[in-house]
Amino acid sequence: MPRVWLHFLGGAREVGNVGCTIETHGTERILIDYGLAASRPPRYPSPSPHVNNAIITHAHIDHIGMAPWLVGHHNAKLHATPLVADLSGIMWRDTYKVSSIEGYPLTWDKRDIDDALDSWQTHDHGEAFELDGWNCTLHLAGHVPGASMVELRKEDLTILWTGDIDTRNSPNVLGAKPIKCDILVMEATYAARDHNDRLEEEKRLVERVQEIRSRGGTAIIPSFASGRGQDIIKILYENDPSLNVHYDGMGTRISQIWIDNPSYLSDPSAFERAYRWSKRVRGKSDRFKALEADVIVTTSGMLDGGPAIWYLNRLRHDSANAIFLTGYQADRSGGRSLLDTGMLPIFGKMTKIDLEIDRFDLSNHAGKTELIQFALDCKPKHLVLFHTPDEDVDDFARSFGETPPFQIIIPENGRDTVIDTDA
Repeated sequence: MPRVWLHFLGGAREVGNVGCTIETHGTERILIDYGLAASRPPRYPSPSPHVNNAIITHAHIDHIGMAPWLVGHHNAKLHATPLVADLSGIMWRDTYKVSSIEGYPLTWDKRDIDDALDSWQTHDHGEAFELDGWNCTLHLAGHVPGASMVELRKEDLTILWTGDIDTRNSPNVLGAKPIKCDILVMEATYAARDHNDRLEEEKRLVERVQEIRSRGGTAIIPSFASGRGQDIIKILYENDPSLNVHYDGMGTRISQIWIDNPSYLSDPSAFERAYRWSKRVRGKSDRFKALEADVIVTTSGMLDGGPAIWYLNRLRHDSANAIFLTGYQADRSGGRSLLDTGMLPIFGKMTKIDLEIDRFDLSNHAGKTELIQFALDCKPKHLVLFHTPDEDVDDFARSFGETPPFQIIIPENGRDTVIDTDA
């Protein structure tokens, strides 16, 4: 089997900012993902060398955010599931809007968005296609609907790139299944810990919402637009349909695109019922009505803007209300500031938030134990770890013991990682 060259433009020894080229003898260079980390300021990957094709695993901004640059500079074709392609315009336009508001530079513009939207070539899960000398197949990744693992085959060599994965079933998508391969390139966002039991966390969320309602308050649940908000709507509907739940922000538009792509949902009818049950906020008058709700599910998930700030500014004076955080709060995000200091920037001013805060582990990434088992079940000869906090990746590699059943490789951004598949 030939040597394989991986070159991480971003995403090695860090979470987010993902982009990696892959090539071997007899193939052209292809790129998997090209995102940016939505930190403050954003982190960008290195400029990609020329590629004709890029495979995008899913439509979160740390995996898709720089694709317009790629199309604008290299006229590359983008490949993904139809759901990812349909979501891309919303994600890119929101990134452009946030960049304009916050004053951070982007290396692409609106014209690049239009070109990128025209560049999509879509593939369903399980559908084989040829690309630059590789035989490619996208597989269910869990994580969010439409997300893919990428299987690349050439002669007797198989590479599996996981993208972001969850091997557990979540409210709207089934978990990823292992695939035998020679090289496994695996994300390990949660290399350092396991998650709490998913069903127990969902039960606790519903009970806490009911508790807030019983004392006359409103539970504000800041949620990521693509994945988390939809999960919460379904959890609340299926456990207590008597709740008065209002749904605001970009997640409502993303939900409609999900409904238009039902094959990527584990139970599309159940999700659509939950979505129709929630009261979607469509304008200013709806937003004032939502102030009387039992629950407000709204962006942004890290309290970095969006309707969540508007609601908090109006509900922060009543101690019957509460804030429920259900996702990762990055350094320098509004949510991290709230957790660390009890204060949040609201319209440019640091503001004290005297509301009860609770956290719930509803991550759609595999935890440490699931990652270890997934890697063992794929039976690779070489395991490459990426999308992993720098402080955790070395310890995680030692989790496989003193004599792991495969070579473990921890790449560095900007350096070639050469894998001799005959070794």
